[in-house]
Amino acid sequence: MAIIKKVEVIEFTYKMKDMGAGFNNAHNHIGYLKGGEISLSKYAVVIECEDGSRGEYVALWGATRPALAQTLQLVGDLPGRDSDNREWFYNEWKRRLCHMDHMGQGPVDIALWDLAGKQCGKSVSAMIGRFRDKIPAYASSYHGDHSGMLDSIEAFTDFAEQCHALGFKAFKHHGWFDGDAKVEAALIRALGKKAGDRLVLMYDGASDLQTFADALYVGKACDDAGFFWYEDPYRDNSVSAFAHKKLRSMIKTPLLITEHVRSLEEKCAFIMAGGTDFVRADPEYDMGITGAIKTARMAEAFGLDVEIHACGPAHRQVAGAVRNTNYYELAEVGPKLPNIMPPCYADGYEDELTSIDQDGCVSIPDGPGLGVTYDWDWLNAHAAVRHVFEKRD
Repeated sequence: MAIIKKVEVIEFTYKMKDMGAGFNNAHNHIGYLKGGEISLSKYAVVIECEDGSRGEYVALWGATRPALAQTLQLVGDLPGRDSDNREWFYNEWKRRLCHMDHMGQGPVDIALWDLAGKQCGKSVSAMIGRFRDKIPAYASSYHGDHSGMLDSIEAFTDFAEQCHALGFKAFKHHGWFDGDAKVEAALIRALGKKAGDRLVLMYDGASDLQTFADALYVGKACDDAGFFWYEDPYRDNSVSAFAHKKLRSMIKTPLLITEHVRSLEEKCAFIMAGGTDFVRADPEYDMGITGAIKTARMAEAFGLDVEIHACGPAHRQVAGAVRNTNYYELAEVGPKLPNIMPPCYADGYEDELTSIDQDGCVSIPDGPGLGVTYDWDWLNAHAAVRHVFEKRD
């Protein structure tokens, strides 16, 4: 037993050049903007125990301001409690956030898993039960833009060729935020014609298409181009199981839904209603590594594959412990931009176009916990606000 004595939640900011946002406080509606600069904010969770052990996690894709508020709501529960009680925390916090989206739960759970791994000297995936040491990666593009990077069909097909030349065996693109079904369908067919014989291709609509009719039109293009999956097509925001069951009946390309369906129970209901072919899981979005593994095991019981959303050390650890998954999403990448995630690692860890090996795979870190070392000099230099919660004597 290791009793938690202190928790810190550290907000930090950093800048990205040649980027712009579609609106203030945009989460995913950001992309290439030549000469632009945006300031991004994320946060880190640090858990310290009385025996000197320490768990850390820098929240990435889900580190929004609403998620931060939820994280701060939860971490006050930790001081004075046994750090091994992850299942108790999972169930307590699931109830605590029942009126919210649970996005703030994941980073705290991941930090607890990092702590547990460091306490026993094993990687998280080894603690769960490691299935693999590496996994094939797909290059997951930035959204299309109108300012000089992925600003045309030819730019996208050229980038797919570039990724293939680097060693990728699979490529997923995000189209334009405009949601123009005819343009999206033309791009899909062009990618299939130019690269479909050498790359496994996927399309993420990111809920930008306007209507079911748009989703069907683009789905037919995915059929024509032989796409591996079709993800989050249109602006129901991928939460209507009925609509996606109907879409599945009208196209051949498998659907990948449930990234925006919160909780294990709702994902299960979505599957039983026939709304998807592949299942999405994310340790940040789905209540931590605890929730992501539950989702993977649930999908396995249905005989379905679960695809891990986004990238990061926690995502790699989940992929390392799951049999029924196919690819690692190396997101988001482009010909003129690095990944937007903070450069917060001191050990060389990164998720960039150059991160794959000669087989097109990324490795699962095998060090204790998440298997990465954070650069606390960089994090402290960029810290904006610190929230401290301590055990009372």
